[in-house]
Amino acid sequence: MNYRCFALLGLVALLLAACGSSPAAAPTATPLPSPTAPLPTPEPTLRLPAIDLATLRDEIKIDGSSTVFPITEQVAIALNELAPDLTIRLGVSGTGGGFQRFCAGETDISNASRPIKKSEQEKCAAQGIQFIELPVAFDGISVVVHPENDWAQCLTIADLNRMWAVEAEGQIMRWNQVRSEWPDLPLQLYGPGVDSGTYDYFTSAVVGVEGVSRTDFTASEDDYLLAQDLAANRNGLGFFGYAYYVEYKDQLRAVAIDGGGGCVAPTIETITSGAYQPLARPIFIYARVDALERPAVRALVEFYLQNGTTFVQRARYVPLPANAYDLALRRVERRITGSVFAGGSQVGLSIEQLLQLEGR
Repeated sequence: MNYRCFALLGLVALLLAACGSSPAAAPTATPLPSPTAPLPTPEPTLRLPAIDLATLRDEIKIDGSSTVFPITEQVAIALNELAPDLTIRLGVSGTGGGFQRFCAGETDISNASRPIKKSEQEKCAAQGIQFIELPVAFDGISVVVHPENDWAQCLTIADLNRMWAVEAEGQIMRWNQVRSEWPDLPLQLYGPGVDSGTYDYFTSAVVGVEGVSRTDFTASEDDYLLAQDLAANRNGLGFFGYAYYVEYKDQLRAVAIDGGGGCVAPTIETITSGAYQPLARPIFIYARVDALERPAVRALVEFYLQNGTTFVQRARYVPLPANAYDLALRRVERRITGSVFAGGSQVGLSIEQLLQLEGR
């Protein structure tokens, strides 16, 4: 499991360090690439919580999903500009690793690219940790290849299953074993590690069982490293959140996915409309109820949700409708705890269905 820790101190302190390992070679610290997508012009004025942010002095600890990380990072940087004495420590250990720390009471907020599992809820309950579940954006898991790969233009779920199923391990090792008309070249797979919510969701959608797949692939909790490896490998195929594909779109190509209704590529429009299925999904933050009693944590969560559309667009994800953020704020105000989901990945959930669940 890879783990990166971030401390945001005032306007300038953002420290990145590798603190773990993965099934692949141990990564080195990676600077965040410069944004490639233009920001909206003019950018909306940020809404502020009803508190003097300049008076906040606290340390907020956040960990979890690498997919949600870019959004939360945008929130943390913007808040620190307004609250320079506030320290925000932002880690990346995957959704599962984040929930382990969250349910142990080590963090205040957990980033998650899937809903919390029943087993994780039980661990939180055993420690007396109550939480509020807050959807923040929609993502489309992007399956990517090297631009020189001119054969894999569209993949069916059956194709992906043939690549990633448990029984493919050591057996499906070349592209022409997936489709006979494809070249006789090595098939080299990359993906998030097993602590990743993206891995959980992908395996649920593609293999049919959450958290189960072949294990002979290059795994990392660091999506930047996965993108860089794939950009250097003509025979590679991997997957990660949409924002990381956009970050590297000049070096990678997203493969269209046929979920049963024809080939659809991941775009803001297809993720929003629900056409990009079954790999579109909601992503979340989880806040500890007791931590919300601290003014700084409450201010950060309110700031996050009040400006959800802006921060999500900055991170190149798909914002939820405005009323979704209003519903989330209501959950915070009323301290509505627990999850609206049955537990774990919810494959094929649309934005409309998410709103129906959140409006209960």
